[in-house]
Amino acid sequence: MQIKTFNENGKARFVLSGSFTFDAYRDFKTEYTPILDSGTFKEMEIDLGGVEYLDSSALGMLLLLKERVGSKPITLSNAKGTVKSVLEIANFHQLFTIK
Repeated sequence: MQIKTFNENGKARFVLSGSFTFDAYRDFKTEYTPILDSGTFKEMEIDLGGVEYLDSSALGMLLLLKERVGSKPITLSNAKGTVKSVLEIANFHQLFTIK
């Protein structure tokens, strides 16, 4: 999986592409940890437009991120196809804003 990170105007944005699986855990955590530690963001967006596949490990990573972020809003954007279906089945719309 590839991750591009942007942190501008109080919005942290992560653009993911490829397969979001357990193999991506270290890279995903490496990307978001400095931003969380800095506390310089007011909201976060995870752009899933380039993600072709995600598994239960990816769902777990998103839940861990949500726990670490606390009350700041997280948006999951651009999910499509199977990825969107998995998020819907897992009821992630109750925990995240999905666009």
